[in-house]
Amino acid sequence: MKDKRYQSLQILNIAQMLSAFADNAIFFVILGLLASKGFSDPEGEMVMVQAGFLLAYVLLAPFVGTFADKHRKSHVLVVGNLIKAAGVGLLFSGISPAVSYALIGLGAVVYSPAKYGVLVEICKDAIQMLMKANAKLESSTIAAILLGTLAGGFLATFSPSMGMLVCMALYVISIALAPFIICDEGNSKLRYGSSAREFLREVRWMMSRPTLRFSLFGTSAFWMTSAVLRIAFLMWLSQYLQVTDPFQQSMVVGITGVGIVIGAILAPKLVPIAKFHQSYLFGFLMVVVIVLAVIPIHVYLTAVLLLLVGVFGAVFIIPMNTIVQDEGKRMVGSGKTIAIQNFCENILMLSGIGIFQYLLSVGLDVQIAILIIGAILGGFVVYIRSLVSQFNGEIHDQEMRSVSSR
Repeated sequence: MKDKRYQSLQILNIAQMLSAFADNAIFFVILGLLASKGFSDPEGEMVMVQAGFLLAYVLLAPFVGTFADKHRKSHVLVVGNLIKAAGVGLLFSGISPAVSYALIGLGAVVYSPAKYGVLVEICKDAIQMLMKANAKLESSTIAAILLGTLAGGFLATFSPSMGMLVCMALYVISIALAPFIICDEGNSKLRYGSSAREFLREVRWMMSRPTLRFSLFGTSAFWMTSAVLRIAFLMWLSQYLQVTDPFQQSMVVGITGVGIVIGAILAPKLVPIAKFHQSYLFGFLMVVVIVLAVIPIHVYLTAVLLLLVGVFGAVFIIPMNTIVQDEGKRMVGSGKTIAIQNFCENILMLSGIGIFQYLLSVGLDVQIAILIIGAILGGFVVYIRSLVSQFNGEIHDQEMRSVSSR
């Protein structure tokens, strides 16, 4: 049985890598598509494209967790990737890239609770195994983000149409792998109407636990910052370092993914699960590096600093992800837990994009806008640091479970 669990984790990692690769490649393919259509500011147009993607997470969060828990999660993974493939298909029809990417976002929001929920089902109650599996899934995901970013940048320059075909093929392969992942049967008794009504109550319930509030605010603040920086540094590179080629832009922005892979490997060693509350320290380091990264000295220095943003960011969020999944499964179910986490994260991501767009619309320089987003991240880190003293008892419980699972 243990071999089957590890085999399923390997298949899940491969399927997730392919899907995440396509998710990120298509972002830059759309950027290249906009440039090929003669848009004067394709980087600026990507703000609205990204917003449409995130909006799907917020609007569907009350339902997708129930969908993931109601059905076998391997089947849910298939449905999510089918929707993503349909979104790519719309790009061939000439419809607005923002609409197409919003449909890909719909597929992603369906896919995500099942991706993390099945991880919990495979690992069962072994929190140390879950921590390691989480780090491996996160590192393989970020490796896919990195490679997808680079490939997307290349395909955007070479042939956006070829890029769309590649992404479509990867979604199809990921669909084919999903049925081989072992997982529990779904709970057919769940009902969408009643579950949706319970959703906000469950959000409040999870937020009432200091450890979960610490983790949910921490991961949400990280992804808010990441969503903004992804677009902001495309604009910053163009304006401050005259890097306008999509492939070169993708290489610089994608280096953050290398950092996250490194950070995911280091996270279990730097922040053991029993001391997960110490992860906020790496949030402060992330803020410092963001401030340094907007100093326009040389593109290589920018790349090194973005690498460090990724390293510190991964060590910051991976222990928090583990706590959310472990605690949330017992409180509301694994699928709903991830849906609630996605809901919280994407509200902040959408808010961050909105704040960034507003700052630009009132005439602020992109460099100042990035610094303001970094300051907002710093405010969240200060807040979650203030929560640590509230959950000494919960930390003790984590230590006891950590010992008993060895």
